[in-house]
Amino acid sequence: MMADHSFKRAVFPGSFDPMTLGHLNILQRSISLFDEIIVAVGVNGAKAPMFPLEKRMEWLRIVCKPFPSVRVEAFEGLTSSFCIEQDAGFLLRGVRNGGDFEYERTIAQMTKVLEPKLETIILFTDPEFAHIHSNVVREIVRNHGDASSFLPREIEWD
Repeated sequence: MMADHSFKRAVFPGSFDPMTLGHLNILQRSISLFDEIIVAVGVNGAKAPMFPLEKRMEWLRIVCKPFPSVRVEAFEGLTSSFCIEQDAGFLLRGVRNGGDFEYERTIAQMTKVLEPKLETIILFTDPEFAHIHSNVVREIVRNHGDASSFLPREIEWD
């Protein structure tokens, strides 16, 4: 059974490998839309992240600390199932461009079939963050470049 939607809880899922300024832009702009946002780090056994789950969770908790209505959780399995387990009525997704939008629209439509009462909210990043992509950030880091202009200032590299 879905939550009473007078309390608006959203799940903002991702690998956050690492969290970028684009992710933060979506999160900050969506805080006023929901009573609570769960930043949910998906654990996918088929993918090998660059940064360990513990490090990503630590970074997210630091970055999200100023936002009392945001909490950070990890999950495995279907995002829609996690939303139901968390009694969330909304799934928050950020996109940078039309290509991202087409992909997210397909996922949103499939999610609607799986969980008809779960609403997907798609926000475009502000233009100044549209070029930031986690894959590129990881490549910069992997090659010992300075990725700091793409990351929240709270994220420090060990």
